[in-house]
Amino acid sequence: MISAKVTVTRRNGFHMRPAGAFVRAMGKYEGTSVTVVKGNTRIDGKSIMNLITACIKCGTEITLEFDGPDEQQAMEEAVSLVKNDFVQIDTAK
Repeated sequence: MISAKVTVTRRNGFHMRPAGAFVRAMGKYEGTSVTVVKGNTRIDGKSIMNLITACIKCGTEITLEFDGPDEQQAMEEAVSLVKNDFVQIDTAK
């Protein structure tokens, strides 16, 4: 298992669009579990409803945990998504 700490900097936090982008990206790693830790709460990083209801706001530090055969690749992509404010979802507009 590996993990990384990141701070959510997107102005509206982890709302519907970023959560959707995150879940789609992490869904590619079928054999790897993805957990988002906010405080004492552990959230399934492949569940859009769980991410949205966690109310992860801008400025919140979260820990991303990965366990499985593709954990390194999943971590790199997830950290990039969060650090870049989910920029790729905005280019589709």
